[in-house]
Amino acid sequence: MTAMTTGSTSRADANRRRILDVALAELLRDPDASMDQIARAAGVVRRTVYGHFPSREALISTLVDGAVEAVEAAHTTGREDARDPAEAVARSTLAVWEVADRYRILVAPAQRSVTVQGIRERLAPARAAGAEVLRRGLEQGVFTSPLPPQALAYVHEQMLFALMEAVNDGLPAAQEAGRSAAVTLLTTAGVPASRATSLVAELSE
Repeated sequence: MTAMTTGSTSRADANRRRILDVALAELLRDPDASMDQIARAAGVVRRTVYGHFPSREALISTLVDGAVEAVEAAHTTGREDARDPAEAVARSTLAVWEVADRYRILVAPAQRSVTVQGIRERLAPARAAGAEVLRRGLEQGVFTSPLPPQALAYVHEQMLFALMEAVNDGLPAAQEAGRSAAVTLLTTAGVPASRATSLVAELSE
């Protein structure tokens, strides 16, 4: 590969990253932001945006892929060094929410463009890891639920989506939502509310 080709590729990659960063910021400001708006905000012509992303749906799908990767990494990091399954759920939820809060405005457009099934498929690895934590917790008596761990993992996933939508609608305050999410998921798994609240407070310090 020549130096000229390498330079062109680097510029194209930098343009692509910039478009994605600007697109996310614009969608946070205006969920209905058009490709024209995104191009203007990124300081490029519309043709450049379409050169990387053939449609608004493709752009959002790429943003969703990035969000899923970040969620998976946060989920893994959150579970590290947890003393028991309850702490693993609390830590991973707090870590995931930091990512989810940045990307939460994508929930509605992503469900229109990627489809709910597509989102579920992308989140399958993180959901499977969560189900394994829930399985251990149920076996150890840390959690109590009439649902099997795989179903409970689906419930937790959908509760996080619902909470993102609620924050988008201005219901819970964004700065409190992560801790509220962690307590909610723990209580849904059968952890007493007092224990869930104190554990999340301890981990949030």
